[in-house]
Amino acid sequence: MTGPLAALLRDLRDSRALSAKRDIAATVAALGYDGGAAIRLGDDCAAIPDGDGYLLLAGEGFQDGFVGAMPWFAGYCGVMVNVSDIAAMGGRPVAVVDALWSEGAEAAAPILRGLRDGARTYGVPVVGGHTSMGSLHNSLSVAILGRARRLLTSFDARPGEAVIAAIDLRGRWHDPHPFWDASSALCGTASAARLRADLDLLPAIAEEGLSRAAKDISMAGLLGTALMLAECSGIGMTVTLDDVPRPEGAPLERWLRAFPSYGFLLTARPGDADAILARFRGRGIAAAVIGCCDGTRRLDVVSGGDRETFWDLAQAPLMGCGP
Repeated sequence: MTGPLAALLRDLRDSRALSAKRDIAATVAALGYDGGAAIRLGDDCAAIPDGDGYLLLAGEGFQDGFVGAMPWFAGYCGVMVNVSDIAAMGGRPVAVVDALWSEGAEAAAPILRGLRDGARTYGVPVVGGHTSMGSLHNSLSVAILGRARRLLTSFDARPGEAVIAAIDLRGRWHDPHPFWDASSALCGTASAARLRADLDLLPAIAEEGLSRAAKDISMAGLLGTALMLAECSGIGMTVTLDDVPRPEGAPLERWLRAFPSYGFLLTARPGDADAILARFRGRGIAAAVIGCCDGTRRLDVVSGGDRETFWDLAQAPLMGCGP
């Protein structure tokens, strides 16, 4: 592969964030996971059948360096990224618990303030957890419980469906990190009521039967997230970079590495795509059809008339969570 697009994809493919997703495969193997299990691994949450719906269970851990550099934002993210996972599954959050290790009360205070502010913003109570203030480092993990009436999953994208990206562009970068923040007080643009209603679009889309498959855009970036969705569903995709919603002035390479506070990929039957786009755009969220699903098990990328294969899942699985 040669040329600008090939070089861009090579850099993204070799990125630390995408490489970290390969750790999932080793974990899946160590746990002895059976691909035919009732609760599938590789999704944004574990979906546990419960009555006429599903309990959703997920968790996020944060690296010590991030917690040390941005303690308030790390606490806030403990709620923000977890409610995004719940929404990506077509659910609504119920409660969170946290596990905090800190060097003392003074170091813990901004982390806990961020956690509190995130909980208040998204209307999700912190109902317990674990705290240790005699640690040699500052570390945080947060788990969340939610409920869904009807699921969006990483396993139900089908060939022939449109790939839709919905991203809130009303934010700012947290330099030098890849975080695009359209949520917290640090970006200064969003109200709690608006953020909650924006997230509620996902379960509404699921309950109306407009989509069956979705994933929130993670640290692996937009293409890495598309790759994980394709792998879990056992399909291929073509993504057109020129159609990806992007903030004005944001370099493409940086944007493809971004971890947005509100960013989702969904697939839908072509006849339902316009209805989905209208729901996001009606709330000021940028949304566009950026590609299509196929049966190739490749993620192909198109930009400016060039076309390259980003990843061939038939040759090299990423997470080991495919069919």
